Amino acid sequence: MRAVIPVAGIGSRMRPHTFTTPKVLLNVAGKPILAHILDELSYIGIKDITIITGQMGDRIIDFVKRRYPDLNFEFVNQDETLGLGHAIWTARETYRNEELVIILGDTIFDVNLKQVIALQQSSLGVKPVEDPRRFGVVFLNEDGTVKKLIEKPSEPESNLAIVGIYFIKESSKLVSALEEIIKKNVRTKNEFQLTDALQLMIEQGEKFTTFNVEGWYDCGKPEALLETNRFLLEKIAKDLTIEGSVVIQPSYISKNATIEHSVIGPYASIADDAVVKDSIVRDSIISYGADVENTMLDESIVGNEALVNGVFQKLNVGESSSIDYSRNFEKDKQII
Repeated sequence: MRAVIPVAGIGSRMRPHTFTTPKVLLNVAGKPILAHILDELSYIGIKDITIITGQMGDRIIDFVKRRYPDLNFEFVNQDETLGLGHAIWTARETYRNEELVIILGDTIFDVNLKQVIALQQSSLGVKPVEDPRRFGVVFLNEDGTVKKLIEKPSEPESNLAIVGIYFIKESSKLVSALEEIIKKNVRTKNEFQLTDALQLMIEQGEKFTTFNVEGWYDCGKPEALLETNRFLLEKIAKDLTIEGSVVIQPSYISKNATIEHSVIGPYASIADDAVVKDSIVRDSIISYGADVENTMLDESIVGNEALVNGVFQKLNVGESSSIDYSRNFEKDKQII
């Protein structure tokens, strides 16, 4: 059994954070998105993992090697962003004869992966969605097997979407299908789609079932990242007392963070080496090494090692940035 995790996307909707940090290394509920996925894979016993990188791939490689020395990684670089199907095809030499679980690296799932990898047939994670035009759409036979897949239909006749987790029993059949669509230049929206290769497998006789994904959180936009943070905090939050401050659960505060004279939460995530002083932080993510002082934040994301001082608003601050209104803050206090 091998997991394949494509992480080559540039994350344009998460800028300014993704100018300097790969999207999958953005912090949510105390650790990077990718760490949540790798922790789950390790927990259920999957040790062999292929990661498909792109821009800033060296940072991802450094992170996973340092944090997961007991897992067996193979890294493949996708030189051109030609679609998910192309990404999986690029990594074919790492998995030709293995069962696969493919998981999109910028997505958090609420699903029992152990049950998924125990299935006897290839299977797709699905969920009804309001706008299926952005997804691969599934049509089912009466017996529950997959009849047909269509990628990003302009006029969808089904609202059952593939949501980024795939279990493949015979990866050699997937490789053959991917090679055929690439050889014949079969593209949808000008990209080689994994959905089109899976549809070809179905036409060639492969049976697919589906499994329901109750919780599915695409971390592609700031508001979605904050939603994912709220979901995860509901699951992991524990009672925490910090002398001189108030912590409102659910929240996460790293043992290595510094909190002084502040109100944290609800739904606040404070990462390693972050500093929060004389502030109120709620429904927000404060990333690694960030410094937040004299500030009230709500629905905000503060990037790694950023500085925020004397601000009272909603913010989206990238890595190593600085927003400092402390002079005005001190002046206002004197006037009052």
